[in-house]
Amino acid sequence: MADALLIYNPAAGRIPVRYFIGGIVRTLNEQGWRVEVAESVNGRHTTWLARMAAEEKFRAVFAIGGDGTAGQAASGLIGSQTALGVLPAGTANVWAREIGLNAFTLYRLRSLRQNARTLCEAESCAVDVGLCNGQPFMLWAGVGLDAMTVNKLEPRKRFQKYLNVTEYFATTVWNMTLWHGMNLHVLADDKAVEGHFLLAVASNIRHYVGGMAEISPSAFINDGLMDLWLFSGSTLADAFRHFFAMRAGRHLTSDLARCVPFRAASIESETAFPVQMDGEPMLGATRVEIQVLPRSLHVLIPSEARQQLCREKR
Repeated sequence: MADALLIYNPAAGRIPVRYFIGGIVRTLNEQGWRVEVAESVNGRHTTWLARMAAEEKFRAVFAIGGDGTAGQAASGLIGSQTALGVLPAGTANVWAREIGLNAFTLYRLRSLRQNARTLCEAESCAVDVGLCNGQPFMLWAGVGLDAMTVNKLEPRKRFQKYLNVTEYFATTVWNMTLWHGMNLHVLADDKAVEGHFLLAVASNIRHYVGGMAEISPSAFINDGLMDLWLFSGSTLADAFRHFFAMRAGRHLTSDLARCVPFRAASIESETAFPVQMDGEPMLGATRVEIQVLPRSLHVLIPSEARQQLCREKR
């Protein structure tokens, strides 16, 4: 009987991964894993496949794809003992950068096998997961400008993913000519905040904006808390100011950016705003409820990253 399920997203990333599946399976076999392979049809199917693997008590689910695929697989494993191993082959691969893995690219065609070998030697860490209006997310849930850009870009054809940074930047700039922020009422645990913001993002990890910057440099992924970042402004200049400040780490002390750690939060506006979770577009809303599920997901993380990102139990 197999003790691991390998799920791959055939539409993920810039290079079709199906031609590399055999090599990954051989690598896992060499490390003592018995593997079944499943091709996902869509995000819901990925979640369903992961959930079935958890119900059958598989030791691990290896998900090949981007951050969206990772979040979809995680959704099916919450509350189980089955660990998630992410083999990054998407467009941005922010989770890979977070845990120190090289993504699968034209210049790193061997990375899938190398990462599979690394994860086979890794221990699992029980990490926090977020719920946004009842839907799980692993990395972030955002409303406003970033969600507007994600909603414009996704889904994309494979050739468009070669223009990832350029297209994301151009789309964000274009959106800023149309988007001038939103008036929000925020309640994060016992803290109430009101104001006009370009975007609000609940982050479970350190990296953001496609991995180009660290939004929460000292965040832990298993401390029962997430950071809610609120970025003020209403113009294109404000958006650029936030971007360059974040790249330089100046947002940590900026009067125009505020971080509120929370276990449960609500974000409400009189007008509907766009929503994204783990870089995937979601239905817009006038209110989102976000809750942290402490240490509810087991994830395979290399030892060096685990020491940096996972807080030891007290």
